[in-house]
Amino acid sequence: MLFHCPRLRFDSNLQVMEGIGGFIPSFASGRSSVPDPVGDAAEKRVKVEQEDARINPSSSESSTVLAEAAHLSKHIASTGRLQPVESSSRFHEGATTGADRLPKEMHEMKLQNEGDKSFVHDKDKSGADGSGGGGGHVIVTTFGGSNGQPKQTLSYVAERAVGTGSFGIVYQAKCLETDETVAIKKVLQDKRYKNRELQVMHMLDHPNVVTLKHCFYSNTEKDELFLNLVLEYVPDTVYGVCKQYIQAQQRIPLVYVKLYSYQICRALAYIHNALGVCHRDIKPQNLLVNPHTQQVKLCDFGSAKILVKGEPNIAYICSRYYRAPELIFGAVDYTTSIDIWSIGCVIAELLLGQALFPGESSVDQLVEIIKVLGTPTREEIKCMNSSYNEHKFPQIKAHPWHKIFPKQTPPEAIDLVSRLLQYSPNLRLTALEACAHSFFDELRDPAMRLPTGRPLPPLFDFKLPELKGASPELLQKLIPPHVQKTRAM
Repeated sequence: MLFHCPRLRFDSNLQVMEGIGGFIPSFASGRSSVPDPVGDAAEKRVKVEQEDARINPSSSESSTVLAEAAHLSKHIASTGRLQPVESSSRFHEGATTGADRLPKEMHEMKLQNEGDKSFVHDKDKSGADGSGGGGGHVIVTTFGGSNGQPKQTLSYVAERAVGTGSFGIVYQAKCLETDETVAIKKVLQDKRYKNRELQVMHMLDHPNVVTLKHCFYSNTEKDELFLNLVLEYVPDTVYGVCKQYIQAQQRIPLVYVKLYSYQICRALAYIHNALGVCHRDIKPQNLLVNPHTQQVKLCDFGSAKILVKGEPNIAYICSRYYRAPELIFGAVDYTTSIDIWSIGCVIAELLLGQALFPGESSVDQLVEIIKVLGTPTREEIKCMNSSYNEHKFPQIKAHPWHKIFPKQTPPEAIDLVSRLLQYSPNLRLTALEACAHSFFDELRDPAMRLPTGRPLPPLFDFKLPELKGASPELLQKLIPPHVQKTRAM
């Protein structure tokens, strides 16, 4: 029977807990709540796009950004072009993540090749009437031709939409020349700013990170510019897998919890250590899963950024259930440890079957965290945001971790979560340290196999950049003896 984590109650402190909101007028860049889930996602995307040009903690600046976010939300609602969905819904609530119908503008687009200023109309070779239903729409794009390289033409048949959100739409397509199935992410491009997602995607090369194959630009008749990212297609997500188990009233097998958690940690170790990139939107929906091999790939780098010490960042980032407390406290000098908090929330969710901190607003999110971790001390608040000077919080004791999870939960799993979900960012494990945790020891057994009998996906093919800064002791834990022996040969 599926275990559901109870909403923790503190009856003697209930009124006090409800009063926390009165002490937090400045959280989340001047916002005390996020009543509109669609606005929550859309506003974050606007702020990400404008982050480099506009970082100012003043209330007037926050009002300007929020006004522009509201304008974008109205644009989305009026055009019907982008269909935002709540990005932090719980597994068991069955949120819609996409539709099978292609949007109408797909049949009105013109293509601009990367590095080519000419535009050409795409052709619908299937004879579709442009109503936007079904697949068969052919997109032809040409790339290359620079630095002595020959031009190459690729044709994609758009088959169905597989995901929508404030970012745009992701649809499944097939390349006619190679018969390969791909995913194409179509994003509205603000001509005033560079697309940071594309810049980051060009840097990525890891077995646990989705691969960028190609990209091109397209224009609608209204002269709106779209960036199209052609990505490897992975058929499922951690969100989808867990939802299936929950609907069947079953617990996700512990081996899958370990496999998914380990591979996510390894992906973070790569982007954090090798590239200095912070993903800033780790959640089950952004973790792709191959249902046959159980290989996990991190996707959606629309919020990702290379963090530079001394340069401020926006605090209103990351889907709410997985948002680190320093972000709620308005920190702008955070580190990649905000991703570590998020993965701690994801692992806890895999063990529980539902979100650990299901806050309904930014303030309520902090309340949910305090119910479990207790009231942060002055020192912990200072570690999260040294500029925050308000300390009028009711004193709530931490709830024992072993009482939050089902009785059969391995103590190693509980220990890992507790080490990831620390108020002080510098006390959280790094992603590489998490990979070496004893919870994953079973994966290092050479005899370990998937429940189907298939071998495990690649787990220990580390490259030097992702092991940056690892001590000899840590390396001994990360690379099992049988792998070390194979490498030596």
